[in-house]
Amino acid sequence: MKLYHFQFSSNARKALMTAYQLGLSVELVNVDLSKGEQRRPEFLALNPNGKVPVLVDDDFVLFESQAIMSYFAGKTPGQKIYPTDLRARADVDKWMFWSANHFGTAIATLNWERVVKKFLGHGAPDAAQVERGEAMFHTFAKVLDAHLAKRQWVSGSELTLADIAIACPLMVEVPAALPTADYPNLRQWFLRVQELDSWKKSGG
Repeated sequence: MKLYHFQFSSNARKALMTAYQLGLSVELVNVDLSKGEQRRPEFLALNPNGKVPVLVDDDFVLFESQAIMSYFAGKTPGQKIYPTDLRARADVDKWMFWSANHFGTAIATLNWERVVKKFLGHGAPDAAQVERGEAMFHTFAKVLDAHLAKRQWVSGSELTLADIAIACPLMVEVPAALPTADYPNLRQWFLRVQELDSWKKSGG
C-alpha cells in the first residue's frame, strides 16, 4: 500500500498514525504541499481535490483521511480501534465527524492565520479571523473537556479512531498558540495520546 502524505498535514497524520497503531506496513510517498506538488497532474489523477492523504492499494485509490482510517481498520483482523458493534462504531463515527466539522475547523482557522500565512508569505494574521477561530475553539474545547472529565479515551474504554481523529489536528498546539490552558481534561488526554508509539512514529 502506498500512502501519499505530507509531514505537516494533520489529516495525513491521521491516516499514518492509524496505520502504525494497527501495525500495517505502508510505503510513504511525500507530497510537498509547500512546493505545490499536490497540483501536479499525476497527483490530481489520484485525488482531483489536490489534497493529502491518498491511499493506493493495488488498483484501489482512496482519499479523505477518515475513510482511509476506516479502511485500514477493516483490513486488520482482530483490531480494537474501530468497534464492530453498531452502536459503539456509531459513537466513534460521531466524534470523528465532530472533529472534522467543528473542532478541527477551529484549529485549522488558527493554524492558517498564525502559522501557514507567514510560511507562505501571505501577510499578517487577520485579527477578526483569529478572534473567530478562538471563539470556535473554546466552544468545542469545552464540549470535549467536559466529555473527558471521567474517562481516559474519547469513545469507550480504549483508544479508538475517535482519539486519533481529534488528536492529530492538535499537533499544531504550540506553533498555532491554541488556547488549551483552560481545559485540563483535554490536556491530560492529549498527553496520553502523545505517549503512544504510533503518535511518536507518525511525527511526534
